[in-house]
Amino acid sequence: MGDSADNTPRYPPLRAELQAALNLIPAFAWYSNASGGLTFLNERGSDYLGLPKDHPLRFGIDTGAEWDSQIPLLHPDDHEEARRVWSACLSTGCAGEVSFRVRNAEGGYRWHLSRAEPVRASDGTLLYWIGVNLDIEELRASESKYRDLVDTTPAFVNTVLPNGEVDFYNRGWLEYVGLSLKDLMQWGWTCMIHPEDVVTIEPKWRAALEAGEPFIGESRVRRADGEYRWFLHREEPLRNEAGEIVKWYGSSIEIEERKVAEEKIREQEIELRQILDVTPQHIGVFAPDGSRLYANHTLLEYFGITLEQWCEPSRVHYSLAHPDDREHFLAERNKRFLEGKPHEFEARLLRHDGEFRWFLFRLTPLKDEQGHITRWYGTGTDIQDRKRAEEEIRNENIALREEIIKASMFEEIVGNSPALQQVLVRVTKVAPTDSTVLITGETGTGKELIARAIHKASKRGERAFVSVNCAAIPPSLIPSELFGHEKGGFTGATGRRLGRFELAERGTIFLDEVGELPPETQVALLRVLQEREFERVGGNRSIKTNVRVIVATNRDLPAAIAAGTFREDLFYRLNVFPIEIPPLRERREDIPILVQYLIDRYARKAGRNIGRVNKEILDLFQQYPWPGNIRELQNVIERSVIVSEGESFSVDESWLSRQPMPKSNQFELRERLNAQERETIEAALSESRGRVFGPAGAAAKLGIARSTLESRIRTLKIDKNRFKISNPS
Repeated sequence: MGDSADNTPRYPPLRAELQAALNLIPAFAWYSNASGGLTFLNERGSDYLGLPKDHPLRFGIDTGAEWDSQIPLLHPDDHEEARRVWSACLSTGCAGEVSFRVRNAEGGYRWHLSRAEPVRASDGTLLYWIGVNLDIEELRASESKYRDLVDTTPAFVNTVLPNGEVDFYNRGWLEYVGLSLKDLMQWGWTCMIHPEDVVTIEPKWRAALEAGEPFIGESRVRRADGEYRWFLHREEPLRNEAGEIVKWYGSSIEIEERKVAEEKIREQEIELRQILDVTPQHIGVFAPDGSRLYANHTLLEYFGITLEQWCEPSRVHYSLAHPDDREHFLAERNKRFLEGKPHEFEARLLRHDGEFRWFLFRLTPLKDEQGHITRWYGTGTDIQDRKRAEEEIRNENIALREEIIKASMFEEIVGNSPALQQVLVRVTKVAPTDSTVLITGETGTGKELIARAIHKASKRGERAFVSVNCAAIPPSLIPSELFGHEKGGFTGATGRRLGRFELAERGTIFLDEVGELPPETQVALLRVLQEREFERVGGNRSIKTNVRVIVATNRDLPAAIAAGTFREDLFYRLNVFPIEIPPLRERREDIPILVQYLIDRYARKAGRNIGRVNKEILDLFQQYPWPGNIRELQNVIERSVIVSEGESFSVDESWLSRQPMPKSNQFELRERLNAQERETIEAALSESRGRVFGPAGAAAKLGIARSTLESRIRTLKIDKNRFKISNPS
């Protein structure tokens, strides 16, 4: 850039436009030549410095002099740092920024943030530098006030530059460590950290610094007197609008007392673990969610694993439970963990040598003041010897019970007629199962005795046998009687009451006269049979049940189904194993034995000694049709024992009606329905050539289950073999 002959300075158009633009910027703007000589200062900056109106810097005249030699712009204390930054920009050709104090026209100094950017030609040649100075006096004043405030706070506060270098430590820190800020800036913050802790905390701090994430760490800090005390450090990054980290702000808290307490607790834990390790019980500690935290030596030695293996989340420990106990082990554990209640259960666990042994497990939750579970403590006690002794006693009891059952399971069922023996054979077959049994027969035939015999011979024989006469309970009260009710479930329900199903849990419930159940109770009973659950009256919670159901009726249920008073689906659920009790008139050969048995029974109750019955009375009894069956015979004999004199047994014939027993309308209807059903089944068997099951079988043609058809064939005494046609040879 040169002058014309008349010494009037001339500027290239670009420079004139640049000057005009810089003059409009609401900041102190400038530019310099490629070598760093200050060439132009905009009007705002020139006015701030109080430059004369004809000063060369106002017109962009390149004097060739270095910027800081033209005028004493900067505070003497800031020259060195400003020169260092500017020299770095010139040597590298890269942008830079620095804070310094600039003197104004009145001679006062104000803080400025100066940033210089290089301007290059299209080929990369450096043309000149453009800079902007921002007045940050208020910001610096605020920072100064902040530092003064921080210096007076009793907390330990510091700031760190984005590159990790020490920027500021408040007076609390400096007095605590007995160092100056200059020392810390020179030596770094690690000079006050215990050497053992520097190795662990510095890599973590550097990783957080590089990732720009908050940092938390603990270390021992050396006090001015040389003692080290524990501190908890936190560093948080402060970012600008562009998301760049401007500075890190840190705070530290002395935690010496906490660390001492933790160390004491740790020592106590070690002592406790030593005690637990020598305890002969298996002991485990679990988190609130059930994850494993600790196991004592006894437990680990039993399984042959290490504590690390025990605590592995991926390790499936329930597989060590016996296959027969695994489902219960998991279900019970998970259920009780969710409930948060103490519980115990038994299971077999696999030892490292391959042997399964029985254990009694007890788990207890530890809760904080708010009632939240913080830990679960579990113990496992080896009960193998106890279980072996129980098994031996159980086996002895079973053997003894079987002998008793063989001798007395039918002690009240008297008779040896073929009809009765056939019933007892069916009882023997169905008793060991849990199948539902439907007992049918006329009133007074002893249906409840058969039900008790089934229960007594079953694996539930040691549990409760609960009998319910459905016909003796008002229909409105049957649901409450069977399933119980909650308080307020209906008018007069002043408290909770358990129903018969809950009283019979794990035992047997006998529903006599089941045909009398009202429709809504039939639905509830069907649910029990299908889903093994029910709800109390007035309740909203399903209750699981494990009860064997035996029912009895003297009604014709198929006729009731046809009449719409009994559910067909309930009938098929009840009719799994039907047993029909023959009336006394069909087993007349049992009457003499029954008579003698009943006489002995009532004579003992009355304190009498009655001899044998004469033949005339027995003949009379055998000729009588006994419409009331065994119950009527029982009543006649009890009355006779009461009125008889001496050792003789006599009967008033007027007690026995000589009129032939009329068939009731109900009996006639049943006979007609049975005849119609027999014809339908025989027609299907004839069409299927005697085959019951299969696609072409009679069951498929009738649209009923095979088991149902087999049951009806037996009940109706149909010979299905006569419909079979032999294949030609």
